[in-house]
This record gives sequence, structure tokens and C-alpha cells, in this order.
Amino acid sequence: MTDLARITVDPEVCGGRPCIRGLRVRVKDILDMLAAGASRDEVLADYAYLEDADITAALNYAAAQSDHLILRVA
Repeated sequence: MTDLARITVDPEVCGGRPCIRGLRVRVKDILDMLAAGASRDEVLADYAYLEDADITAALNYAAAQSDHLILRVA
């Protein structure tokens, strides 16, 4: 399973927002915790059913989403 394969989008789960492995843990939840200063260990303690690779997947997903083409009009 590649990192990004851990990210799922299902209209029936969390309103279709990107989640981890179909669980009701949004990518944003993980990113918010990390941005607030939580360590990986703290995230894993709060969500015992997550794996370290899930956190990496959330970070990779966010990085991929922020990489977009910039069009320049001449």
C-alpha cells in the first residue's frame, strides 16, 4: 500500500472529506494536530487505531494538494 492509498474519499464518510483508510479521521484532523504542535506519538495516542504510516500519508496528501500549476498570461 502506497502512502496515498491510505487516503480515502467516500461521500458517506465525513461528508466526502479525505480520511484515513475509511475511518472517521480526516486528513485535516491530523494536520491540525501537527500544526498545533502535537508530536506523532501524541496523534497516535489520541487515535490508537492509526498507524505511523497514516500520519505520513496525511502529510504527503497535503503536500500533493498544495502543488498546483500556475498559469501565466502573456
